[in-house]
Amino acid sequence: MRASLETADIAIVALYFVLVMCIGFFAMWKYNRSTVSGYFLAGRSMTWVAIGASLFVSNIGSEHFIGLAGSGAASGFAVGAWEFNALMLLQLLGWVFVPVYIRSGVYTMPEYLSKRFGGHRIQIYFAALSLILYIFTKLSVDLYSGALFIQESLGWNLYLSVILLIGMTALLTVTGGLVAVIYTDTLQALLMIIGALTLMIISITEVGGFEEVKRRYMLASPNITSILLTYNISNTNSCNVDPKPDALKMLREPTDEDIPWPGFLLGQTPASVWYWCADQVIVQRVLAAKNIAHAKGSTLMAGFLKLLPMFIIVVPGMISRILFADDIACINPEHCFQVCGSRAGCSNIAYPRLVMKLVPVGLRGLMMAVMIAALMSDLDSIFNSASTIFTLDVYKLIRKSATSRELMIVGRVFVAFMVVISIAWVPIIVEMQGGQMYLYIQEVADYLTPPVAALFLMGIFWKRCNEQGAFYGGMAGFVLGAIRLILAFIYRAPECNQPDTRPSFIKNIHYMYVATALFWITGIVTFVVSLLTPPPTKEQVRTTTFWAVKNRNIKENTAKGELYKVQEKSILKCNENANHIIPNGKSEENIKNIKPEDINLLVTCRDDSNPVISVSHSEVETPVDCYSNGQAALMGEKKHEEETDDRDRHLKFIDWFCGFKSKNMNKRAVREMEEETVCLQMLEETPKVKLLLNTGLVCVCSLGIFMFVYFSL
Repeated sequence: MRASLETADIAIVALYFVLVMCIGFFAMWKYNRSTVSGYFLAGRSMTWVAIGASLFVSNIGSEHFIGLAGSGAASGFAVGAWEFNALMLLQLLGWVFVPVYIRSGVYTMPEYLSKRFGGHRIQIYFAALSLILYIFTKLSVDLYSGALFIQESLGWNLYLSVILLIGMTALLTVTGGLVAVIYTDTLQALLMIIGALTLMIISITEVGGFEEVKRRYMLASPNITSILLTYNISNTNSCNVDPKPDALKMLREPTDEDIPWPGFLLGQTPASVWYWCADQVIVQRVLAAKNIAHAKGSTLMAGFLKLLPMFIIVVPGMISRILFADDIACINPEHCFQVCGSRAGCSNIAYPRLVMKLVPVGLRGLMMAVMIAALMSDLDSIFNSASTIFTLDVYKLIRKSATSRELMIVGRVFVAFMVVISIAWVPIIVEMQGGQMYLYIQEVADYLTPPVAALFLMGIFWKRCNEQGAFYGGMAGFVLGAIRLILAFIYRAPECNQPDTRPSFIKNIHYMYVATALFWITGIVTFVVSLLTPPPTKEQVRTTTFWAVKNRNIKENTAKGELYKVQEKSILKCNENANHIIPNGKSEENIKNIKPEDINLLVTCRDDSNPVISVSHSEVETPVDCYSNGQAALMGEKKHEEETDDRDRHLKFIDWFCGFKSKNMNKRAVREMEEETVCLQMLEETPKVKLLLNTGLVCVCSLGIFMFVYFSL
């Protein structure tokens, strides 16, 4: 029997939508979205609280509520290991990876690879791989899980609901850019945690406490006799009906089918390095921080928040099995299909079933809003990050002379393209076999991402690693992983009451061990080829390795007076043909009114004689405006190219809607400052702040290790 929304529930859901749209449009009005830095990196102005919340929500999408709770129902505590692992890897991001990204002044991860190794082969490979993973693991799974919740909870029309959600999310992303995404994520994090905590308290109270959850879970088997009498089932065989003997352990025996501990530590961890330290969705948020202290603070906050999913998602999933064992632990494929429409299993309905059965009217609306929040936050993260990668790493290579305005339009059009793909995926997802969806995501990612993690780690820590080594190592790992992935799709696991006829190398080798092999093969090939080929140039490793972050004085040995002279020459050289007008149309008098907060981290016009000196002229300029094939080019407009007053009104409206600012409206100017100095300023920390952050680091990591030990003994 489907539960229906009461008036109070509908009011709460409607209020949530209004709040989200108001925040998005507030971001449109208040913040600058007409620059690449403004739209894609929120102008590097975000604080640690907003980014920490955004990191948490970007990760905890609807697939977590469906998949994580489902795996908790099916196999116990094991799936919580990913959450505690993420807690540690977030700190690796904050203390190792982000300082390198800031030091090298990049916007996207493929851009970092291109800057570190030179050439475009690795950049294109990584950009294409990221977009494929977004569509086939994140986008498709998110829509499937969101649709499953809506269908299970409300009986709404599946296609209409998903199309409405995608449309609203895309509208928010297209108009507001990353500022809107981060601000709405902050609201959604609050809502999600409150709603999920409420359900956790209600469900644990219903069962009788945490210790009782552990005791009753081990007894949560379906009543086979009752099921055979209730359902019209021709097949009376049953399989996998009892909880696994080690369900209350997190890291398990090396031969375990869920989480073998050597495979998890050696194979899953490198695969997760890609997601947490080199994936555009996550890193883009941290790069929007004001400085390194805010970036580290955000990863600490997200780390503390990552303690929650084990208790607010996995444990309620286990409770759902305790309370509804006959449905969640269905006895055979025929029974499963009658209960939830999937022959692979019904563990995925654990969380929505708990919501609809336990939560009172009013709170049900809040939980519905939480699920919509999870779906929308994940979708807006994917849309924004995919458009960033496509615009700056793919489109810019095709059209080297593209202007900032053109890049803004392309970014928004690509979001619309992703929307079309999303909607086209819905019928395919509905037919997709359920099983343990969270483990499906991990398996696909584990075949494709370990080589990328190896390349990033070697690029950051080993200066001798070069483009040839990285490319051939990456391709070796990718080809092997892709072959294994294709074989995994050809030889699917049989239904639980059928004999397993798969080849032994697929049947007996866990995907985490495959990930381990891929990681080390990539590393070894990269190491050998790098040593056999010429080393990278000094410029390639000057700002792009971990050791470059430590060496803060690379270009500061020049006397200050000389530095200003070099800057002055560089400015004159860049402006000699520009009628002494600042590129965004400002006269030199306006320079007096500049405020420090107007500075953006942007790579601009370069002096060939001093390739390191980069003077930022205009906030509407971007790294890709002024840097093409190593040649500097001034993209500023001259006076006689100003917009005409009789411009079409429709175009003016479109400009406003997308956040463009016309030349005569743009009143802001930016201080002329050397780019590398700005990078170094962003990396500065006071001793007190450093001590505070390092204390937080020790606390978070200690908590993570304690959780692993507590749940594995």
